[in-house]
Amino acid sequence: MTFRIAVVQPISHPPGEAERNLSDAVRWIERAAGEGANFICFPETYPGPWRMPATFDPTAALAESAAKHGVHAVFGTIEPIDVKAATAHNLIVMAYPDGRAPARYRRTHPNGPWIYTGGRSWEFQYVAGNDFPVFDTAYGKVGLAMCSEVYMPEVTRALALRGAELIFMPAGIDKNRLWATWRTLIWARAIENLAIVVTTQNLFDHSQRGLAMVAAPEEIMFESTAAGLSIVDVSLDRVRRLRASRDEVGSSAACGAKQGVLGPQWQRPELYDAIYPRPLHEAAE
Repeated sequence: MTFRIAVVQPISHPPGEAERNLSDAVRWIERAAGEGANFICFPETYPGPWRMPATFDPTAALAESAAKHGVHAVFGTIEPIDVKAATAHNLIVMAYPDGRAPARYRRTHPNGPWIYTGGRSWEFQYVAGNDFPVFDTAYGKVGLAMCSEVYMPEVTRALALRGAELIFMPAGIDKNRLWATWRTLIWARAIENLAIVVTTQNLFDHSQRGLAMVAAPEEIMFESTAAGLSIVDVSLDRVRRLRASRDEVGSSAACGAKQGVLGPQWQRPELYDAIYPRPLHEAAE
């Protein structure tokens, strides 16, 4: 079954004006639906807010728009915990076409709160989540992750081992010198998990270099550095065949990724404790 993903790499309003992104996001959903999209993927923290105290919550408006237009909308926001302490979870949310309560993923890595303090964009005391939920849709099982978690392969592996076939991993802002490794790792996460991985980011002006991608295990299906909306036709049939089959001598003649890497041919759960033989005591301050 083929379905359509709309990847939006917007020119975003900066943190102090983030609420203006909300009406833009609703218009993007309407446009994507008009082009036949089944999913629309926005960047991390889009439409916002970026900082505590949070001055708005986009969830209800985007959920209403997704239901109105019959699409899944993946977007970013923060979830306040304590206003006085300025603590919050960072969320990737997926609104459903049938209007049910949106799915939520609370960023799990790295240890906080340093990652979202002291910069020009975000400013809140980040609190990490602890769960790796996977969500059923009519098209397949969806996992949500975000941004530099791409450098932590455990995150997408946890989602894939729970059945995620389509992983949305929106990112934040211009990658600067990280751009090349980031691009490589998006594809790597698709290869090693036999999944489709989707990413995009915020641009604050047209001079910045974006990183919007749809990566399959055997190929990069789409990528763009420019602002705008792109439609990508996707099928999970090949992902499912690669997951269900076994790697054999000579498989490389027909397969561009190793088959069955999530199954018993490759996985050895009895060694998981040996990978981390003792607790990791070091954490960010």
